[in-house]
Amino acid sequence: MKCPFCSHSETQVMETRVAEDGDFIRRRRHCASCEKRFTTYERADVSFPVVVKKDGRRIEFEHAKLVASMKLALRKRPVSIEQVDGAIERIEEKLLTLGVREVPSTRIGELVMRELKKLDKVAYVRFASVYRSFEDIDEFKTLVDAVRR
Repeated sequence: MKCPFCSHSETQVMETRVAEDGDFIRRRRHCASCEKRFTTYERADVSFPVVVKKDGRRIEFEHAKLVASMKLALRKRPVSIEQVDGAIERIEEKLLTLGVREVPSTRIGELVMRELKKLDKVAYVRFASVYRSFEDIDEFKTLVDAVRR
């Protein structure tokens, strides 16, 4: 690792710690040349499949967009942050394990609906009503009746 202060290539790791959530490793380093200390972070580099929209456009997967849509559906519902984080992790893990380079946005929507159905029925209906773009009230009623069963 090159020193950010003097660009010397020889630095020594003084201390290594795994973050509480296990998402990254923090390393304290010492430069052999200028004697300064600095911190580096090591994270796993994963690449999600490209999302293919209904109109054929291809966009990068956005974690923030997934979180926002889940939070919107779960707004003012009695679901903990830990439960939401767990659902998001399961969705992202599924996307990574599909082993494909592209995934239709409809597949992501179905994964979100599956997780919301487990978390909160009202949030599931909220998301489905927007996601499925119902043409008439009977389609919506069918969904609500299915959830009640």
